[in-house]
Amino acid sequence: MSIEVDAIDAGYDGIEVLRNVSLSVSSGEILGVLGRNGMGKSTLIRAISGLIPLTRGSIRIEGKDVSNWPVHARARAGLTTIVQGRGMFPQMTVRDSLKMGRIASGRSTRDRLDEVLSYFPRLGERLDQPSGSMSGGEQQMLAIGRGLMTDPKVMLLDEPSDGIMPLLVQQIAATLAEINRQEGMTIVIVEQNVPMVMSMAKRCIILEKGSIVASGLPDEISRDGTMQKYLAI
Repeated sequence: MSIEVDAIDAGYDGIEVLRNVSLSVSSGEILGVLGRNGMGKSTLIRAISGLIPLTRGSIRIEGKDVSNWPVHARARAGLTTIVQGRGMFPQMTVRDSLKMGRIASGRSTRDRLDEVLSYFPRLGERLDQPSGSMSGGEQQMLAIGRGLMTDPKVMLLDEPSDGIMPLLVQQIAATLAEINRQEGMTIVIVEQNVPMVMSMAKRCIILEKGSIVASGLPDEISRDGTMQKYLAI
């Protein structure tokens, strides 16, 4: 599924965070959204997913204007969001957490448990374990797996590397790239972890003070000094 963001403004309590942001994501593309803290990356994810309203502009998914659709309607249309912090229910088992993902979507979806466990074998080893007892990396795998249980066409991820050891970050990045390859899923990943994004994204944008200041292939914006200018790397 494709995404079109057209000249949107969005923010919180009357304070604009995003200003005149326009972008497009082709069906099956992985778009990396980079930027320093407080530059509007998470706000962009929340605006696309419907968690916050727009004050201007529009968002279209597969050509349909969803600007005024609530979160659950966008989810039923095939969009899933993996929020920062993972949103775990600590006492719920891995198995029940995955089942909840399917039920909570409100969609008549096929049972994807075996497929999810093939992407994340660690979850298969911990099906009866409380999710709160797992490591941060394992919880992130569970959050992504729970999203996959909705059989989505678009996945939005907000800082999936946050608080995770580097080895598991690499594994998660490789798995997301494999999901994209096998299923043609459109992925938008918001990150401060530049190497993670560079390893998987087909295209990147950089947000600075709520506006897009750069867009291009990962190698291009790496070579021309744009990353060093805006990301202090």
